[in-house]
Amino acid sequence: MEIRKANDYDLKRLVDLENLFLAPYSEKQIYYELHENPTSNVLVAVNDVGFVVGFIDFWITFDSATVCQIAVDKNYQRQGIAKLLFNETFKILRNNEEETILWLTLEVREHNEPALNLYKKLGFKYVVTKEKYYSNGENAIYMMKGLID
Repeated sequence: MEIRKANDYDLKRLVDLENLFLAPYSEKQIYYELHENPTSNVLVAVNDVGFVVGFIDFWITFDSATVCQIAVDKNYQRQGIAKLLFNETFKILRNNEEETILWLTLEVREHNEPALNLYKKLGFKYVVTKEKYYSNGENAIYMMKGLID
């Protein structure tokens, strides 16, 4: 499995993966993340035949970073791909030359147990519950991971 920066050739596949979400980004929004958002970093996980099986989109803003989206194709879930994407993200953040990144944050749906379990295993800690955060009224769990040892 290769982890690399996303490019224009990945755009259609990123749109397909976005459709796993209840409120997916549009192709225009993904294009914005790839080309116009100066804080955005989009990485893709590519299998041995060049097929994009997952991605992570995170923003670096001063001394912190935020995961905006992470998705893995349903046929490739529970194979460690999300962990690989996070590990590459951690590496990028810890090696950032512009500024020391102190922490990485994310929101996750309150009832998304598989994601919550993964994030806890990766060292994310519960910070607060954001009431009715999502458009369907579901709560979000806000989590944070320190990046300085």
